[in-house]
Amino acid sequence: MTIHAFTDGASRGNPGESGIGILLKDEKGGALTSIFGYIGTATNNVAEYTALVTCLRMVSKLKCTNLVVHSDSELMVRQMQGKYKVKEPKLREFVHEARELIVKGGFTCRFNHVTRERNREADALANRGIDSRHPVQI
Repeated sequence: MTIHAFTDGASRGNPGESGIGILLKDEKGGALTSIFGYIGTATNNVAEYTALVTCLRMVSKLKCTNLVVHSDSELMVRQMQGKYKVKEPKLREFVHEARELIVKGGFTCRFNHVTRERNREADALANRGIDSRHPVQI
């Protein structure tokens, strides 16, 4: 089964109050599930990677064989594709964890950079996470 994941991390300030949003869709575009949550004070890049790692944990609990991650974070997408170097130590930790989750989950994973317009639902969820102040729960 192929799952399309739309992920976003939002920060109000950099660093600032931050949240994540994740929307999972099936092959036909039907919504499977979505979550949002508050992650405290973080940079935008940490919020983006927190959304990715949370997404990978969610997907590992599903019967997924192929995951396509859609994100408007060019940095995260290009780093996960191996096209950009990961210089920041904290982001290096996230990349390592994400790669481990993909291997342990037993699914293939492809990363797709999308415009903010195409990621509007995940962005709304991430902002809802900040507004809610409720921690992420999966």
